[in-house]
Amino acid sequence: MKFIFILLGFCACVSKQPAANNTNTMTNTTTNIDTPKSIHAFVVNGLDGHDIDFSTFKGKKILIVNTASECGYTPQYKALETLYEQHKEKLVIVGFPANNFGGQEPGSNSEIKTFCTKNYGVSFPMAAKTEVTGEQIAPIYQWLTHKEKNGVLDATIKWNFNKFLLDENGFIIQKFDSKTDPLSDEIVKLL
Repeated sequence: MKFIFILLGFCACVSKQPAANNTNTMTNTTTNIDTPKSIHAFVVNGLDGHDIDFSTFKGKKILIVNTASECGYTPQYKALETLYEQHKEKLVIVGFPANNFGGQEPGSNSEIKTFCTKNYGVSFPMAAKTEVTGEQIAPIYQWLTHKEKNGVLDATIKWNFNKFLLDENGFIIQKFDSKTDPLSDEIVKLL
């Protein structure tokens, strides 16, 4: 008798949900877990007030760099601009100014833009000031640093001028630390 009540209770619960809806829900959940989105899904605020839509970079490699104006690595802006000028038909560089390390990016967006243009002639896209680590980390940096989101690697941003190289489909190829010069063979050979 107990078995019949349990069986009837199970049938009643199952019959309340349409089979087709249940199947679609399962399929969608599996797809989202198994297929991480690419960086092309992101749009961020630009330093100049315009949005940077990463979907417009499909077909090009992307080098993402967290930058700072008062860092020992700040002269890398020059190498980044040279790399961009030499390879812009197949590469886009996007700088993300961040004040996360040693307070080395204290300026406003307009001050950062002026600094980069005046001192290094930066012409590649620059995002608005961004949190690249910590409790307020920007969604794009959450994606860059968590394998469950990007499908490739877990990464820690330890200082300014960490670099992520992404392929033409918007997925991470490799991460480079601050000391890796943008014009190094290590980076150039992957372009």
